[in-house]
Amino acid sequence: MKTIVRKQTLAVLDVLQKGLPVIQVIIGPRQTGKTTGARQIIEQLSFPSTYATADAALPHGPEWLETQWQLACSKSKDGEPVLLVLDELQKVRGWSETLKRLWDTRTKDIRVLALGSSALLLNQGMTESLAGRFYLNRFTHWNLGECQEAFDWGMDQWLYFGGYPGTAIFANDEESWKQYVVDSLIETVLAKDVLQTERIFKPALLRNLFGLACTFPSQIFSYNKMLGQLADAGNTTTLAHYLKILDTAFLTTGLEQFSKGQVRKRGSSPKLLLWNNALISALSQKSFREAKQNTTWWGRVVENAVGAHILNDTCSKPGISLTYWHRGNYEVDFVLQRGEDIVAIEVKSGRPSKTVGLSLFRKAYPTARAIIIGNEGIPLETFFKSQINDLLFA
Repeated sequence: MKTIVRKQTLAVLDVLQKGLPVIQVIIGPRQTGKTTGARQIIEQLSFPSTYATADAALPHGPEWLETQWQLACSKSKDGEPVLLVLDELQKVRGWSETLKRLWDTRTKDIRVLALGSSALLLNQGMTESLAGRFYLNRFTHWNLGECQEAFDWGMDQWLYFGGYPGTAIFANDEESWKQYVVDSLIETVLAKDVLQTERIFKPALLRNLFGLACTFPSQIFSYNKMLGQLADAGNTTTLAHYLKILDTAFLTTGLEQFSKGQVRKRGSSPKLLLWNNALISALSQKSFREAKQNTTWWGRVVENAVGAHILNDTCSKPGISLTYWHRGNYEVDFVLQRGEDIVAIEVKSGRPSKTVGLSLFRKAYPTARAIIIGNEGIPLETFFKSQINDLLFA
């Protein structure tokens, strides 16, 4: 295993060295290198720092944040800057109001780096109390190129084991790897990042909804069909809300159906997409070998990976939307839109060709471009190593 420094880490290091007058925030899934990146930043800085994590069994109160601030101030000598790193900050009660007060009344050069794994809670605090005082940096799941460099993985390994670097040490023992992903990642996210910090009235339903997405990756699933699959599902509004929560925890999202120039139908059937393929494999009974041999299943794995790569690469780029298109029995796997630019994407991974949907989409939207990824199109490895803006909107 090779230690690498991600480009996102270098970008944050640069702005902290310059001392821009805003709070730097790193947000992203668990076990994708946020804390490692922060420690790499600390090692590279020429001025002192202090690190503290709020990832405790019970939420800390505002006094915890005030204490960490005072510790940072005590390290500032003769006007020297100090970096204060606050990990899992969203778990501190009243963190945004307290940090706003400390930031606005600071008398020393305290440079703040806040880390968090709950997009919803961090965004609420930043928009409500810290407007204009922060810059958001997104640390996403590791792409194919990073996993190849760090672990010497082939593309199929990355497609199965996903982009969580913290789980890679278990990849040679699939059963241990599955257990580790479930216990240390999925359960930790659900128990700490979701259930502990959100008002969830039906926690079993939330878990079952996540399990459903992992069982049917990259498939269109109507809310009414979900009601039939899930016990005690309540109503479609509850399911849509829980799917949104799972999205903010970087687990599962529900893509909406593309509809240019129209308001998308409320409650339309979402296409279930996992942010990382490791979530699919960990909850599947299939081994790496069995998954590859099952052409239909492997096709879903590849399609989900394509969608997840787009999702991870574009989540920090405003103005880009990811949807899908469906009419009758015909479908376009993904539709990307940036302003007036529309790109229809079909994924071909060895399954029977299904490009009729692309033709129908082009008839409905003549200015759209059609792209095939995989067989007879952009090679999968090229796609997974590319940035979406450069590849599809150049």
